[in-house]
Amino acid sequence: MILSPVSEADLDRSFAALADPVRRAIIARLSRGAATVNELAEPFEISKQAVSKHIQVLELAGLVSRTRDAQRRPVHLEAARLEAMTAWIDRYRLAAEQRFRSLDAVLERTSPTATTASAAKPMSTDKEQQS
Repeated sequence: MILSPVSEADLDRSFAALADPVRRAIIARLSRGAATVNELAEPFEISKQAVSKHIQVLELAGLVSRTRDAQRRPVHLEAARLEAMTAWIDRYRLAAEQRFRSLDAVLERTSPTATTASAAKPMSTDKEQQS
């Protein structure tokens, strides 16, 4: 699946939306399936209106959407947006991992025996050197 690129503004809105623990909990709940505002509000000690506002923030960020099913208005997770965010993060994670692998290789080439020799020989204390 090829994802369309995410704009800087989209990323800003998405990461800002996920900065709040209530919104992250809502995303976690929606990862198990669609839910109504009432169902999403159950675990929180805040009003349904407050939960609805959190959902609006998530909607504006493109992380969730609502549909109509008769009288129900279930909220759905937009997995494609999360996937786009993950792809953005992975780009930088992979670059960092490559730098660490390169550093490991350099360290391994420069002193593989010196490291093992100094680790095997115990260091003497000042008292031992004076005797």
